[in-house]
Amino acid sequence: MSSSAAPSPSHDDHERHDHQEGTADPCAGPAHGLWSVDEHLADILATVSPLEPIELQLLDAQGCVLVEDVTVPAALPPFDNSSMDGYAVRIADVTGATEEFPAVLTVVGDVAAGAGGLPEVGPGQAARIMTGAPLPPGAEAVVPVEWTDGGTGGGAATGMTAASAAPEGSGGEVRVHRSAEAGAHVRRAGSDVRAGELALAAGTVLGPPQIGLLAAIGRGTVKVRPRPRVVVLSTGSELVQPGEPLGEGQIHDSNSFALAAAARDAGALAYRVGAVADDAESLRATIEDQLIRADLLVTTGGVSVGAYDVVKEALSVDGQVDFRKLAMQPGKPQGFGAVGAEQIPLLALPGNPVSSYVSFELFVRPAIRALMGVEDLHRPRVRALLAADKAVSSPAGRRQFLRGTYDREAGTVTPVGGAGSHLIAALAHADCLLVVPEETETVEPGTELEVVLLG
Repeated sequence: MSSSAAPSPSHDDHERHDHQEGTADPCAGPAHGLWSVDEHLADILATVSPLEPIELQLLDAQGCVLVEDVTVPAALPPFDNSSMDGYAVRIADVTGATEEFPAVLTVVGDVAAGAGGLPEVGPGQAARIMTGAPLPPGAEAVVPVEWTDGGTGGGAATGMTAASAAPEGSGGEVRVHRSAEAGAHVRRAGSDVRAGELALAAGTVLGPPQIGLLAAIGRGTVKVRPRPRVVVLSTGSELVQPGEPLGEGQIHDSNSFALAAAARDAGALAYRVGAVADDAESLRATIEDQLIRADLLVTTGGVSVGAYDVVKEALSVDGQVDFRKLAMQPGKPQGFGAVGAEQIPLLALPGNPVSSYVSFELFVRPAIRALMGVEDLHRPRVRALLAADKAVSSPAGRRQFLRGTYDREAGTVTPVGGAGSHLIAALAHADCLLVVPEETETVEPGTELEVVLLG
């Protein structure tokens, strides 16, 4: 029976023995009986195209890929403004000022952020100014309030009294205890970006800082490729939703939750569908219902050679989905095709949880990234030395993906759990995949391996 979250010895046995028997697969690649990992991925990426661009409001565009260069319409900041709370002054008036011999200036008013009608600062004068407020005409620098008596006639001030509590602070005199250079504590117009400069280049993934920049330069909307809508559904009459009691022979559905979370992590909008029973007509109807909100469909379970492998039964009849065997472990049985009038891509993954998750990382995640239009489709990869008590074995002719933990400082990787494709607890403690090449049957401790980083 198909499975989403439990051990399936029959599936594992098929993954182990079919290759050894040398049975030719009618859906295999052109060169040999099994598709390689690279051939299967290339077939997927050759079919999946970036989604058409749309105009979105800024917050709706978070996580999306920009499809056009964005230039700066006006300088940022658009005017000279203060970077401190203090007093706007003329340089000549504070030159040589000390605590013993302060410069005594007449305060001609307040300048708050967003203020208009600015007071002009003449010789012997100062304007009390707040952070972000425009530099008033005549002023050449800002002295922080801590460099003054704050207009109190006492020692060094520690801050300003709120204008509402002490409106008289905008007048009177202020004693300045230190001199200042021209432009001190002033953010010049265009010091961030100048009008006409490139703000963001096409291909940029819009995160919070990029959204902030777009807002700062006045963009309310932006043209992007939308986040792909990915529908995830698991199959198996034995599956029960988490939180519900288990009956005899039942297990909780974990795959649909793990894969929906993985799709979100990849940048997609994920929709999880409740488990579908082992019935081909029900599965076909469910898929048909989901097409309206899908840019990509992902199924898990029902792709091997069992009598109840419903995905294979439902989708292989008219050739919509090509079911094939890959030279990999875990995850030998895979399916890929397009369904519906709009030819929505569908990836059918095996049902064992580790097989399902590894398959997602290798094939579904790159497909999602391709739909988004990003250049970097894959997880980062590094080389690391195997840290293990004994040699690790791998099946001949199969690329094996073991779970592990990566130590960046030591440059080592340690296997977590065994090779079984049902060991979801071990998967939960792994942060990488160890890649054992097809031609390697034994890996000794200290051997350098390729490592796929998962987080």
